[in-house]
Amino acid sequence: MNTVKNLIFLLMILGLLNSCGSGGNAPKEAAANDNNGWVSLFDGTTASGWRGYNAPAFPNAYWEIVDGCFHCRGIGNGNMTNTDIITEKKYSNFELSLEWKISEGGNSGIFIFAREIPETPIYMTAPEMQVLDNVKHPDAKMGVDGNRQAGSLYDMIPAVPQNAKPVGEWNQVVIRVDQGNVVFRQNGENVVSFTIGTDEWRQLCANSKFKDWEWFVNLPKEGHIGLQDHGFEVWYRNIKIKEL
Repeated sequence: MNTVKNLIFLLMILGLLNSCGSGGNAPKEAAANDNNGWVSLFDGTTASGWRGYNAPAFPNAYWEIVDGCFHCRGIGNGNMTNTDIITEKKYSNFELSLEWKISEGGNSGIFIFAREIPETPIYMTAPEMQVLDNVKHPDAKMGVDGNRQAGSLYDMIPAVPQNAKPVGEWNQVVIRVDQGNVVFRQNGENVVSFTIGTDEWRQLCANSKFKDWEWFVNLPKEGHIGLQDHGFEVWYRNIKIKEL
């Protein structure tokens, strides 16, 4: 009888171990695969991983976190305050995904490959995906062929098609950078593509306001991601990145 009891007990232990082995590992593997390499850059509640451009701390007087968004307060009343925010980490090859919403008449931007140069604003150091109210901000009618409208490589390549949503609505964008090849995607469509460091790039710079800014023309291989305070209210959320 004792032998039978011991055998039953042993079988129960083996079954429990097998159950824990398969059930314990599967959820972890599934969770890892669900992300597909994407990492959140903003948790919606804190500014962890971000700080001011050319500043050691986050500029709380100019930016706040509300309803899961980075909200630029627009204190500058349309004038740049140089209180842009950047990731603490630098990136080289990646996909960046986020959503933005602009205020009426507003202007902002998303920067890649930003480097910090003392007493130099971020827009002089890094390419910008334009964030704009295409209806009421004057930049929409400036530049060449709409290359200052939302989704454009600012002052260089217009977003085609121009598919930005109206003021108050969320726009979803993806910026992909792979070995200098850059694609801007806005609301589900590729709107801009270019390659950094090529003759084409240098010609684009020569035909833009950036032609005399050598640190813009000769970009580094990695840099910060930045969000611009142009003195208008703007909101950013669901910011995540996948390194390639």
